[in-house]
Amino acid sequence: MTALIDLGRTRGNRNTRDTRDTRDTLQLRVPAALRARPEREPEPGLEPGPEREPETAPSRSKGGRDRYLDLLRTLALARVVLYHNFGWFWLPLVFPSMGVMFALAGSLMARSLSRPALGVIRGRLRRLLPPMWLFGAAVIALQILAGWGPQSDGHPTWWWSKLAFWLLPLSTPPYADELSGFGLVEPTWAAQIIVPLWYLRAYLWYVLFSPLLLRALRRFPVVTLAAPLAVVIVMHTFFADQEFVYGRVWETANDFVTFGACWILGMAHQEGLLRKIPQYVLPSVAPLIMVAGFWYLQTRPVDPTVATDIESWPIAQALWSIGFVALLLHVSPSWERWPRPLERWNGLIGLVNARAVSLYLWHQVALVVAIPLIDPLWSVPFVYAHFQWLLASQWFTLLVAIPLIALLVLTFGWVEDLAASRPPRLLPYPRRQRGRRRAD
Repeated sequence: MTALIDLGRTRGNRNTRDTRDTRDTLQLRVPAALRARPEREPEPGLEPGPEREPETAPSRSKGGRDRYLDLLRTLALARVVLYHNFGWFWLPLVFPSMGVMFALAGSLMARSLSRPALGVIRGRLRRLLPPMWLFGAAVIALQILAGWGPQSDGHPTWWWSKLAFWLLPLSTPPYADELSGFGLVEPTWAAQIIVPLWYLRAYLWYVLFSPLLLRALRRFPVVTLAAPLAVVIVMHTFFADQEFVYGRVWETANDFVTFGACWILGMAHQEGLLRKIPQYVLPSVAPLIMVAGFWYLQTRPVDPTVATDIESWPIAQALWSIGFVALLLHVSPSWERWPRPLERWNGLIGLVNARAVSLYLWHQVALVVAIPLIDPLWSVPFVYAHFQWLLASQWFTLLVAIPLIALLVLTFGWVEDLAASRPPRLLPYPRRQRGRRRAD
């Protein structure tokens, strides 16, 4: 279809030089596709949001930010922090954050692949790697100060070569299992701090393979979606007892296939494939898949005195995550404006999305540092006598960690702006515009 565009027409401009009757202006036929505004490239990794919230955001079909996806990303990050602090086994069941985040990233990656794939991958790397480099520089420096070095693992040559994974996380970057801890934190502080890096490693592989995954999805949607689930079942049914299970290749492949179906389902959502199937299919099939994952979890041999954690069993986690994500994407409202109950949270959700990568990377540091900040309070007689219950509570640890997380994000989050070629801002808090602009 074509559209008529009047050249020289003026609306509501009293100072215009051209006062000719608009009926005499030249009319050109321009294809509607050429008039469409270019799609804004979504953010990388954890997909942080824009710096400013428009008065009325465009819908998903027009390439704008989807507030529903921003809300899911915020909930996913909050759940990650809670899980790393409390370790409650039921949290991944209530909200499987990692599957949700991979699905959201897959959806936005598919939208970006309307442009040349090489440029999209380069853009993703440009936005993902600088925050990790800054994080890695701090972690490596602290480990070296604590005595970590080429002789730590007995293979100096391999030690130097493995440092390359801090530059491009195709595999887990090296770290020390135990260090002195500076006399303040546990000897395993380095191993605790680098826990979030597995997500960046898996995300990087998904980005590299996304052009092929999207092409396969368009030609063989059912096979492409089912393939990761089939592979993870085969891996952990027939090869789980092999010697190579704990190697780098196994570790990377395991994460890739465990959440691969979630990433591909997000791409299918963006491609509109989910809208082509009858509306009753996903709400009917997804709970059955989740039940299968939960049944598998309950049949695993574990210590009867310890609750079974789904994150320890990839097959159960893969099935539960894909079923949960399918239900979320089935609902998937297109919010041009926040629903009234959520309007008050616009600023916080916008801030979390704008600093999602930094929040994810540094939150574990805050949780580790919170412990030595609390420990001296046990030596205060009044506090020890009246507030032992508070000092021993994990809620108090979280209460101390939250301002530390805010401080770390404030200190290091600006690198996300530089990586995205935006002016750096210390606090990208979106302010709500009051009133509406009058239409011309």
